[in-house]
Amino acid sequence: MTENTKTRVKFASRFAAVATTVGSSVGLGNIWRFPFEAGQHGGGAFLLCYVVFVCVLGVPLLCAEFCMGRGTRSNVLGAYRTLQGRGRWHYAGYLGITASVLILSFYSVVAGWTLEYLIQSLSGALKLTDTPAGHAEFESLTTGWRPLLWTVLFLLTNFGVLIGGVTHGIERMSNILMPVLFVVLLAFCINSFTLPGFGAGIEFLFSPDFSKITPAVLLSAMGQAFFSLSLGLGGMMTYASYFSEKTRLARTATITAGLDTLVAVLAGVMIFPAVFSFGLSPQAGPTLVFEVLPYVFSRLPGGAVWSVLFFLLLVIASLTSTVSMSEISISYLCEEKHMSRRRATTVSSAIALIGGVLCALSFGPLDSWMLFGMNIFDLFDYTASNVFLPVGGMICCIFVGWKVDRKFLRREFAVNTPGRKRLLQILVFTLRWICPAAIFLIFLNSIGLI
Repeated sequence: MTENTKTRVKFASRFAAVATTVGSSVGLGNIWRFPFEAGQHGGGAFLLCYVVFVCVLGVPLLCAEFCMGRGTRSNVLGAYRTLQGRGRWHYAGYLGITASVLILSFYSVVAGWTLEYLIQSLSGALKLTDTPAGHAEFESLTTGWRPLLWTVLFLLTNFGVLIGGVTHGIERMSNILMPVLFVVLLAFCINSFTLPGFGAGIEFLFSPDFSKITPAVLLSAMGQAFFSLSLGLGGMMTYASYFSEKTRLARTATITAGLDTLVAVLAGVMIFPAVFSFGLSPQAGPTLVFEVLPYVFSRLPGGAVWSVLFFLLLVIASLTSTVSMSEISISYLCEEKHMSRRRATTVSSAIALIGGVLCALSFGPLDSWMLFGMNIFDLFDYTASNVFLPVGGMICCIFVGWKVDRKFLRREFAVNTPGRKRLLQILVFTLRWICPAAIFLIFLNSIGLI
C-alpha cells in the first residue's frame, strides 16, 4: 500500500459516493441534449436504443473506471502508470486531462448562459412573450462581450466549491444539490400531468416506432449513452479513487447509470408534454431550451416561477458536471506536481478561465478566429467530444479488458459482489470485444466517416 493510498481522503458514506458520481454524469447532456436528440430521432425509438446502450456500454465502462480509480487511489495519469507495467498507456491520462480542460472551457460558457437566464428569470427581466420570439433574446445573449461576464461568474462559483476540497466542497455540494435536482424535476413532471398535451408527449417518448430505428438513430443513441455518463475523461476514475473499500463497484455503477438515465427520462417527461400542449415541434433541436421553452413558460400559469425552477435545474446540473471535470486536473496537479489543494485549484481554474474567455468571445469579438472552418468554441467542442472522449474510452476498455491483471479486477470488482465470478467474466468479455467495437463506431460517426 502506497503512502498516497494510506492518506487519501475518502467519501464519508455510500450515499456520498453515489451522489457525487451521479452528479458527475448528470449535466446538460441529460436535460438539454437528451430531449432534442430524442425529439429528432423518433422519441420512443431513440429512448429504447439509448437504454440498451447504457446497459451494454455505459455500465461496463463505469465498472472499468471505478476499478482503476479505487484500486490505485490515484489520479487518472497515476492510475494508468500504476497498472501499466512496461508500456506507455499512461498517455491516455494526459488525453483525459486535456479533454477535461477543453470541455470545461466551452461547457462553462453554456453554463453561463443558463446562469444568466436564471438571474433574468428571478429579476423578471426574461422576456416570456406570447409568441416564440426567443431567438432574438438568445442571439443577444451569445454575442458581444456579454457572455464573458456570466462565464466568469459561473467559473467563480465552480472555484468556490472546489476550494473546499473533496469532503467540504464536492461531497457537501453533491449531498445538497442532487436531491434538489430530483425534487425540481419531479415538480415539473407532476405539472406535466395537468397539461393538455400530456398524453401525446408521453406517447411520443415511450411508444417506440420500430420502423424509425435506423443506423443513424442507433449511432446517435450510442453516442448519447457514452457522453451522458461522462466516460473517457477519467472523471469517474478520479471520483472512484475516493471510494471506501466497502463500496460495491458493480452496484454503484448500476445505480449511477440508472439514475443518470432516470434524469434524462424525467427531462423528456417534463419537456415533451409542454411542447405538444402548445403545438410546437419536438424536433426543435439544440434551441429547445433557450428559445422554445421560455415561450412555453409564458403560456403556463405562474410561468415566471416555472422559468426560475427550470433554469435553476440547468445551473445545478451544469455545476455538478464542471466540478467533476475540474477535479480531474486538480488531482493530477496535487499528486503529480505536488501542489497544495488551494494552489492546484487556482491553477486549474485559471486555465479554465483562459479557455472559457476564448470560447465566450468566439461568437462576438473573436468570431474571425477560425480553424478548420470552426470558431474556438466549436473547435474545443469537436476536438474533445468527437475525438478525445471516444479515443479515451476505447483505450480504457482495452486496457482494463486486456492489460490489467485479472487478480486486480477480481479484488476490486468482485469484492462483496454476489455471483462475482460470472459477473467478472461478463465484464471482461464486454470490455474486450463489445465496448471497443461500439466506441469505434461512435468515433467514426462523430468525425463524419459513417
